[in-house]
Amino acid sequence: MGVEQADLDIIAEQLQRAPRGVRAVAFRCPCANPAVIENDPRLADGEPFPTLFYATCPKLNAAIGTLEGAGLMKELEAQLAADPALKASYELAHQDYLNRRNAIEVLPEKLEFSAGGMPERVKCLHALIAHSLATAPGVNPIGDLAITQLPNWWQGGSCVEQR
Repeated sequence: MGVEQADLDIIAEQLQRAPRGVRAVAFRCPCANPAVIENDPRLADGEPFPTLFYATCPKLNAAIGTLEGAGLMKELEAQLAADPALKASYELAHQDYLNRRNAIEVLPEKLEFSAGGMPERVKCLHALIAHSLATAPGVNPIGDLAITQLPNWWQGGSCVEQR
């Protein structure tokens, strides 16, 4: 895997810092800029990276933050507690995440830790939406449900200046 320098430059502008451990652009906004990246499980210095999929688009992140602030995580967690089929699908999403990361590198210190609170809680919509966008509909049901609540964040132009 690899990532083009032009994408790394855009990601750096989006994050307002140099990105670390980027393996690939996992999802692009309709404006064609990177929106979600796939990271190496472990950084060059040996530190485990906190998440395999990371949302970089500031407009996407702002929209997700608005959903979190409006209480969507509590609503989704209540749905998760009340729906055994949703819970089973969410457990599969957790396993999918672990399988994808382990296919790159197994992290002994994080063997059962995926992201976003999976498989028991809804802790971080950023991580869950990033997982959904990076994979396909149906892989992460909580991320998918959250995506349906997002506005069209890309409307109004690119999140970075066009080159």
